[in-house]
Amino acid sequence: MPYRICMLHRLALSFAVAFCSIAIVGTALAEQIGTASGLPVPRYVSLKSDRVNLREGPSKDHRTTWVFQRAGLPVEITAEFEIWRKVRDSEGAEGWVLHSLLSGRRTALVAPWKKAIDSTLYDKANAQSAMIAKLQSNVIANVRSCDGAWCRVSVEGFNGYIQQSDLWGVYPNEKID
Repeated sequence: MPYRICMLHRLALSFAVAFCSIAIVGTALAEQIGTASGLPVPRYVSLKSDRVNLREGPSKDHRTTWVFQRAGLPVEITAEFEIWRKVRDSEGAEGWVLHSLLSGRRTALVAPWKKAIDSTLYDKANAQSAMIAKLQSNVIANVRSCDGAWCRVSVEGFNGYIQQSDLWGVYPNEKID
């Protein structure tokens, strides 16, 4: 019997060590700093221009795989190399973009995964407050602030609050001042 208890303790200890290791690695990944910019990676930014080439690799010698044609579109920076940033869009397309074509201005896409359902823009950060507008999927919103559950945004002359979970371009529970 003592041998059996000892094995159970070892097994429990192994699980605890594995869990702590995963937690530490997860924390380390979340706090990476870009080698070129000194800013956190990953992070969201937006496109400065109506024409931004997405390349296979970090140089103009690499083939262009896609051309973004929407200024203000949010993208996620996932890596950095000198003056190049590896980005991912809301559909998962990845490639390299010159850093000068990116802006730190925070924008977000309204629920790109909801094809036929509109999202609601409210007067206050409360679903019981007055509705200001219905926003279609893929509309670009300028993010003013987020408290982890709601974001204050402006969209084509409308200002209000939208649930943070209805935006692509802000992280879950992210706070933005």
